[in-house]
Amino acid sequence: MPKFRYVHYEVIDAVAEITMDRPPVNAIDLELIEDVVTAMRQAGEDKKARAVILKSAHEKAFCAGLDLSVLKGATSLDMRKFLNKLYLELYDVQYRLGKPSIAAVRGATRAGGMTLAVSCDMIIGGHGASFGYPEVNVGLIPGLHFTHLPRIVGRHTAFELLFSGDQFSAEAAYEMGLLNKLVPDDEVIPEARRLARTFTEKSPIIMAIGRAAFMRANDLHYRRDIEHAAETMSALVETPDAREGLAAFVEKRPPKWQD
Repeated sequence: MPKFRYVHYEVIDAVAEITMDRPPVNAIDLELIEDVVTAMRQAGEDKKARAVILKSAHEKAFCAGLDLSVLKGATSLDMRKFLNKLYLELYDVQYRLGKPSIAAVRGATRAGGMTLAVSCDMIIGGHGASFGYPEVNVGLIPGLHFTHLPRIVGRHTAFELLFSGDQFSAEAAYEMGLLNKLVPDDEVIPEARRLARTFTEKSPIIMAIGRAAFMRANDLHYRRDIEHAAETMSALVETPDAREGLAAFVEKRPPKWQD
């Protein structure tokens, strides 16, 4: 069994529960995303598990996004290595998972945290959860979601969310169709478990074959679009405004954008 630093893995009643635990807000560094991808791969291969839940050990945050201090001064090659994990490997392991996956979301979910949540087949959210794509505020772009979000909420709404950088409530996320269910915060994990166990009662062979067919039917050019997003963000990280935005965030000051 793999050893994890920032993830807890256990199977409860045929449901693999992957719990992120990088205090205080599960900010994503390379090791956390490696742990999540490895745990997802383990869940896919685990014959005792028929469904998967991705959740947080911290009630106030599912995942607050990338650890921007890690990206400060990063080269395009550094960014590409990181995005290969966060975008491509996470997508590939979910694509081939062979069983339903559910994100159980409480608290803040931002940027890369949105990527982790939407990589799952379904999302259960708590009333106290909040969401957002703040990348533009620090001189970056949420490239993956250029592909994903318009398909769910429509082009115009997606543009506003992606380029305003504003956070939005769980109620708004539910109304947009980003969440499958909206429940009180203390019901998020129990509801995710209830939903997961409805899938564990089905034939595992039928679920695996059916999910694979569903993924192929809905993939279209999605993986190619993810690769384009990774290339764009890898190039963007070396621009002066991206470096200034990251530095300003880490130093807790307003950015000074170039004219």
